[in-house]
Amino acid sequence: MASLVAYDDSDSEAEPEPAGSLTPAGQMKDTPGVGKPCGWDFAPGLLDMTEGGPQPTHPGPEALSSLCEGPGGHCLPLVQLGRGDRRSCPSQRLQWPRQEPAVTFPTSEPPHPSPWTSRAPAGHVPPAAARFKGAKLSWDTCDYPEPTFCRQAKSRVTGKIDSSCQKKRREDCVVPYTPKRLRQMQAVNTDTGTSAGVEPQGPSARGTPGPAPLCVAPRVSEFIRPYLDSQYKETKIPRNVLFHLRGHGGPVNGIQWCPVLSQSHMLLSASMDKTFKVWDAVDSGHCLQTYTLHTEAVRAARWSPCGQRILSGGFDFALHFTDLETGTQLFSGQSDFRITTLKFHPKDHNLFVCGGFSSEIKAWDVRTGKVVRGYKATVQQTLDVLFLHEGSEFLSSTDASSRDSADRTIIAWDFRTSAKISNQIFHERYTCPSLTLHPREPVFLAQTNGNYLALFSAVWPYRMSRRRRYEGHKVEGYAVGCECSPDGELLVTGSADGRVLLYSFRTARRARVLQGHTQACVGATFHPLLPSALATCSWEGDVKVWH
Repeated sequence: MASLVAYDDSDSEAEPEPAGSLTPAGQMKDTPGVGKPCGWDFAPGLLDMTEGGPQPTHPGPEALSSLCEGPGGHCLPLVQLGRGDRRSCPSQRLQWPRQEPAVTFPTSEPPHPSPWTSRAPAGHVPPAAARFKGAKLSWDTCDYPEPTFCRQAKSRVTGKIDSSCQKKRREDCVVPYTPKRLRQMQAVNTDTGTSAGVEPQGPSARGTPGPAPLCVAPRVSEFIRPYLDSQYKETKIPRNVLFHLRGHGGPVNGIQWCPVLSQSHMLLSASMDKTFKVWDAVDSGHCLQTYTLHTEAVRAARWSPCGQRILSGGFDFALHFTDLETGTQLFSGQSDFRITTLKFHPKDHNLFVCGGFSSEIKAWDVRTGKVVRGYKATVQQTLDVLFLHEGSEFLSSTDASSRDSADRTIIAWDFRTSAKISNQIFHERYTCPSLTLHPREPVFLAQTNGNYLALFSAVWPYRMSRRRRYEGHKVEGYAVGCECSPDGELLVTGSADGRVLLYSFRTARRARVLQGHTQACVGATFHPLLPSALATCSWEGDVKVWH
């Protein structure tokens, strides 16, 4: 991706002729790939689905003659009457002030009317923001240097342009500079058609296959933009399928919306077909990128809290930390067990925990690429991990299931000391394939193989509620996921028979049953901003977006 601000680079190559130079006639030379205004150099044919845009208007011959003549048809001398208004005699060459290109951003238009065109309702503070109180989800949450596109994404949300971009607009000509490293990578991609481990997908702007983009360019969806500054009121129950996303060649193990609210039109999916994909699940329903970094099934994939990177792990014992902008590997590690679950630390985003077919859970640091802590228990497999109390504690669910396994089914750990806080949490003879935290109350829910959702307190001693139990769906050995709505009023879970069930959190009654898939529905997640959007995935390899 071309850099959007001109700067000096010691590795730059000498250019034979400056891009965008003037001809003797006073016209700009057309130079492909350069001279674009700030915010325009995105991947072609990937996100901009419109065929046309605002076209510049030029004065015709009649307008030229009218400017040269004054009252009575007399010729006026060459004077400057105001900003951008010059007149001259026909005998002299008419010099028009150079019009500076307007900063426009590509927009995506869905092939059919979208249900997300109305303004969001007024109410309380968006729960998605309150959910991560103390760790604001923005481009600045990671400790890595902030790329140029992060600052531009902020300006699009606020409607303001970066001061550096304003300074460049005041100049006569803006020539974006492409570093030597990116030029070499683009040259390789032009020859091979794709980057290593990445398979770009998606139609071009005019419906024909275009050049393979290097990365997924960030932008703000037009349907999400009205909800960024408005306030969330309540979650509405979805009824119909908006998009049916097909493309995986195996079961989809999990899905997750991008945690950065301005980029939450992107949906991440991990599959048993050895790939994970990024979809535009709000505007077009197209696959933006396919990543083929693993040699075995991808069991877990997670967005980084800053939304710029993806952490993935699978049955090939490998861990990959992929940059979404360039497609490069910022971190690659090799575990000593097959990976089934990954979770970032809610405060320190450089740390994550990894569990799988092992008696030990490991905490990694992406900066050093090494294991920093280990949490060992007498179990064979870790099914899921859930952080509590802003990362000071976390829970792990295991595959231990016997009459005397009350001390191993769900274990509470101290993150810093690796000590067990409690091992007497769940006393029933069922395993818990997934855990989820309520966004507003100090409770968490556990999906059990007893075909019900159990409710627990999120503070010591983590007592289970005997009065409230969410029943009616089937698990039957699948790793069926569950989740709370952003306002905490609804619970959603998949089912082994393909159904999607929504429960009222207060009454534990069914709110709706969706006949979603023909095989087991193993994942369901609410959109963090759109009040009626829900994504589900199944064992047959498809993803559905409901409205």
